[in-house]
Amino acid sequence: MLIKCGFGSEVRIPHSPQVMMRTSEPPHYFSSRRARHAGSFTGAVRGCGVVVRAQGMTTQVVANGRFLDRGHFARAARWMAVAVAASVPWSTSMTGILIGIWFFCIIPTLDLRSLRWAVAVPAAAIPLALLAYGVIGMAWGGASFADQWGSIKPTLRFLAFPLLFIQFRQSERGMSVLGGFLVSCTVLLAVSWLLMAWPVYAGPYPGVPLRDYIIQSGEFLICAFALAHLSISAWREHRRRVAAALAALAIVFLLNIAFVAMARSTLIVFVVLLVVIALQRFAWKGTLAVLVAGAVFAGLAWVASSHMRTRVYSAVQEIREYRFQDEATPAGLRLEFWRKSLQLVAAAPVFGHGTGTVLDLFRKLASEGSGASATVTDQPHNQTFQIAIQLGLVGAALLFGVWISHLFIFRGGGLAAWLGVGVVVQNIVSCLFNTYLLEFVLGWIYVFGVGVLGGMMFRQRASGSALSAP
Repeated sequence: MLIKCGFGSEVRIPHSPQVMMRTSEPPHYFSSRRARHAGSFTGAVRGCGVVVRAQGMTTQVVANGRFLDRGHFARAARWMAVAVAASVPWSTSMTGILIGIWFFCIIPTLDLRSLRWAVAVPAAAIPLALLAYGVIGMAWGGASFADQWGSIKPTLRFLAFPLLFIQFRQSERGMSVLGGFLVSCTVLLAVSWLLMAWPVYAGPYPGVPLRDYIIQSGEFLICAFALAHLSISAWREHRRRVAAALAALAIVFLLNIAFVAMARSTLIVFVVLLVVIALQRFAWKGTLAVLVAGAVFAGLAWVASSHMRTRVYSAVQEIREYRFQDEATPAGLRLEFWRKSLQLVAAAPVFGHGTGTVLDLFRKLASEGSGASATVTDQPHNQTFQIAIQLGLVGAALLFGVWISHLFIFRGGGLAAWLGVGVVVQNIVSCLFNTYLLEFVLGWIYVFGVGVLGGMMFRQRASGSALSAP
C-alpha cells in the first residue's frame, strides 16, 4: 500500500502483520494501491491526519477527522437490524423508517467482491430475477402505472436478501436480531393477555392491540417454534430449568393463539411446523411422541376454547352459505377468488396478463349484485395465483424457485438451519391462503428471517471450509 503526503513525501506499508509509521508532513492527498497479501496488517500514518486500517480485503479510512470507518457503519447496521426486528410486531411506519436507516448504514460496508458473491447466490439471485421479471411485465397488460407500481413495490424488499446475506456472513451477532424479535413479541404477548383480563382498549379484535389476529397469530406461532427448539437444546444440555421456562413460554404463545387470536390458516401451519420440528430433532420414536403430545395439546385446546371451536365450525357454515346463497363470507370469498384465478391463469398461462392487472381482471369477471361473485379484489388470497395471474407460469416457477432456494440454504443441522426451515415452511403454507410474502409485516419477517439466518449459515460454511483447508 502506498500513502502519499504533501511535499512529495511517500510512505510504503510493507506486507507485515503489523506496521506503525509516523510522518510529520502536512496532509495533501491520500491514495492507496490495493495490497495483495495473505494475512492482515495494520498501518497508521499520524501527522498526515490519515489513519489506514486493513483487515483482509477491507480498508477503513479516517481522514481529517471525517468518519469513513466501515466498522462504525457495520456496528450501526447491526443495531439497526435488531431495531427493525423489534419494531416489526408494533409499528409499520417505525419499521419502514428503521429499514431505511439500516439500508443507509449497510451500504458503506459493502464492496464489489462481496456484492458479486451475494447476487450470484441462488437464494438472492432468484428473488431478484422475480423482481426484474415483474418490472418487465409492466410492458404488457395495459394496467395503470399506479396499479403496476402497487404490484412492484412489495417485491423491492427482495433487494434486502443479498445485503443481509453479506452482513450476517461477516457478523457473529445474527442471534441478537432474532432475540430482539422474540423479546418484542413476548412483550406483545403480555399486552395481549392483559387486554383480555382488563379490556381498557376496545379494538376491533379483543386481545389484539395492533393490526389483526392473522398477523399476531403468525408472529406468535414462529416464536413458539423457535422457543420449542431452544427448549429442546437446553434440555439436552442438562439445563432443565431453562428448558422448562422456554417450553412454558412457548405454550403461553400457543394458548394465546387458541384462546385470543386464532386464524384458521394458523392451525394448519401449526400442524405442519409440529411435524417439521419432530423430524428435525428426534428419531422415529421421539417423532411419534411429539406428534402424540401435539395432538393431546390440540385436543385439550379444542375442548377448552369455545373461540377455537367457533372459528372452525364457522368455516363450514360460511362455505355452505357461499355455495347455496352466494354470500360473501370469508371462506366463500376465498373459494370464489381461487375459482376465478384458475380461469385467469388458463387464459394467459405462460407469461400472464401483465404486472398490475389483477384488480381490472377481477372487475371484468365480477357479476351484478352484492354477493361473493360480485366482489372485486387485487389479491386472490393465494400467493401463487397472485403471481401467476400477472406473470404466468414463468412467474410462478420463479416464486417456487425462491422458496426452494431458501430451503436449500438451511441444509444440515444447527439452530440457524432449524429455524430457517421453520420460517420458510411457515411462509409456504401460509401463502396457500394469503399473500404473506408480499404483505408488509409478515413479508419483512420472512425477508429478515431468511436473510439473517441465511447469512449465519453462509458464515458457518465458510468457517467450516477454512478449518478443513490444508
